Amino acid sequence: MAGEAGRLAHLVCGRRGKWVVLVLWVVVLVALAPLAQKLMDAEKNDAASWLPGQAESTKVLQIQKEFVPESAPAVIVYTRPGGLTPADVATIGRNTAAMRTMTAHGIIGSRTAGPRLDREQSPRAAQVIVPIAIEESGWTSIQDAVDDLRTTAEQGGDGLQVHITGPGGYAADSSKAFAGIDGTLLYAALAVVVVILLITYRSLSLLVLPVLAVVAALFTAEALIYLLARHAGLVVNAQSAGILTVLVFGAGTDYALLLVARYREELRRHEDRHEAMAMALHRAGPAVIASAATVALSMLCLLAADMNSTSGLGPVAAIGVAVALISMITLFPALLVIVGRWVFWPVVPHVGTPEPTRTGVWARIGQRISRRPRAVWVTTVVVLGALCFGLFSLNAVGLASADTFTDTPDSVVGQRLQDRYFPAGGGQPMIVVADAGSATQVTAALRTIPGVVPGSVGTPPGVTPQKNGRVYLEATLTDRPDGSAARATVDRARTTLHQLPGADAKVGGGTAVLKDTAQASARDNKLLIPVILLVVMLILAVLLRALVAPLVLIATVVLSFAAALGVSSVVFRHVFGYAGEDTAFPLFVFVFLVALGIDYNIFLMTRIREESAALGTREGVRTGLAATGGVITSAGLVLAGTFAVLGTLPVVAFAEIGFAVAFGVLLDTFVVRSVLVSAIALDLGDRIWLPSHLPEPPA
Repeated sequence: MAGEAGRLAHLVCGRRGKWVVLVLWVVVLVALAPLAQKLMDAEKNDAASWLPGQAESTKVLQIQKEFVPESAPAVIVYTRPGGLTPADVATIGRNTAAMRTMTAHGIIGSRTAGPRLDREQSPRAAQVIVPIAIEESGWTSIQDAVDDLRTTAEQGGDGLQVHITGPGGYAADSSKAFAGIDGTLLYAALAVVVVILLITYRSLSLLVLPVLAVVAALFTAEALIYLLARHAGLVVNAQSAGILTVLVFGAGTDYALLLVARYREELRRHEDRHEAMAMALHRAGPAVIASAATVALSMLCLLAADMNSTSGLGPVAAIGVAVALISMITLFPALLVIVGRWVFWPVVPHVGTPEPTRTGVWARIGQRISRRPRAVWVTTVVVLGALCFGLFSLNAVGLASADTFTDTPDSVVGQRLQDRYFPAGGGQPMIVVADAGSATQVTAALRTIPGVVPGSVGTPPGVTPQKNGRVYLEATLTDRPDGSAARATVDRARTTLHQLPGADAKVGGGTAVLKDTAQASARDNKLLIPVILLVVMLILAVLLRALVAPLVLIATVVLSFAAALGVSSVVFRHVFGYAGEDTAFPLFVFVFLVALGIDYNIFLMTRIREESAALGTREGVRTGLAATGGVITSAGLVLAGTFAVLGTLPVVAFAEIGFAVAFGVLLDTFVVRSVLVSAIALDLGDRIWLPSHLPEPPA
């Protein structure tokens, strides 16, 4: 093997180079691994790290910090079957007085509101609202605050039921749901990878090396992201940190599988394992690099998103994929060459032994498809198109707070009781900031808006009404803050207040945040999906030196995405019983399925092009499918399994992404790539490489 590519490959797997690579990675890991453990400390889970940056509600959130610290009100609901007794009312009063003195963990006891009874005669429930300040680190300390409030609220109330809901209660339950997320995802993903590699290779010794390389990549990526978060302003939250683990394990193992498959082929042709690995890197390297580039660049497109949580995921995921690539084309090959052929025991590939993939199951599938390729791909398109009809049940307008968990935590129970006995918006007010000179006019206008409790409009106790030329007002909504009726109230408030001359009024609060988030997510979908498709198209065109093939691949992946989304939405509604999908769900699923799903098409089509140059396109398709079928199937199982790990979290948004991506990857692996793409390539023949032409195969 001559040429620059061959020399670069030898730098990694040469007789001396392999040891240099190993030493360099050991040094890197010793230096960076301790920093990887600190990534959670650098996470920012405050509202600003999630919300659309330019939205009106986000601007209100920034302005209201001039009046009060950013807070999450904890709504404490008391009930007793049969109604509250006079002793209960007295106990609630004493407990509320104790809460007013609390300051630990950000509790702003001085601003406690209540107790409020649902009615004066024979009350059935009482409500107390206690603000909890959100520190710079975000919402992680709220669980301690809620635990303290619960201890105080339950004092002396034998048989009195106490539930904590509102933003504070939901944040505490979310914190519990995400507790140990990094460890859970790491060990679950590791278990999936180990099991599938063991089934694939049937070799205990071989599965150790990919695991070592991918764990090294994860620790290195986490350390780099931690350093960038601490010193370069990179925003990391729990969502991006969790997805990072899954992405590095899934993508890294995919690249390892492809490289091992090509290395095993070359070991049957070369006595020297260094030469075999150099040739494997030379042949498979471009496909692996193109695949990683596709994922990384697709992720970087997310930087254009309005949603801060989406734009923040972009660089985090891109860094993870880039580090996984580097590990898999440096550390992993070096380890394979160092340990030698015996790592494949009990099926060691010796020089001259036949390549089993040439006569395996995928070779037989290729032969069957080649008999009537047009009928195969037309039938497949019709079936996938039918699956797309499930898109009519897609409801990605956001999840109500009570619908965000796969179980029923205390905050959900508390909200149901609050909705039964009190104005549904209690504890989650609509917030208005306006020019101080228009305070009277704005207050009067707010009281006339349908959906607002008129007597609730004003500045809460303990808050300075006017500051820096602005007035701060709150208003309780009559409807549940996360429902469509409350969002309509926000619309009416904005329409009314924006028309007041000189008021410069802005409407925010929890309901406004949900409304603005849905709008920003819809805008992100319309912008980013076409941009990502264009990026992928350009990479494929450069890699395959063709236009027809990239267009075919893009079309098949989009069809696969739509079918996966359609099936997922039906399953969510009628099997899992989920109320809807998160606003970011379609975009995230699209990014992962297109960016990662295109990997398998890259693996397949680059091999088909290589084989077609020697055998002709028709035979090249059959040979390429036979050679890559097994490894791509294994890679798809790994990727699907690692994303399915997200379903172990009791959070609906993660469970939905995990299921949809896992199902989509399996659909792409077993149907789209193996059947649809192969059939179309067989039907088009040499035309698939237009406008370029392959050289005539030897006679």
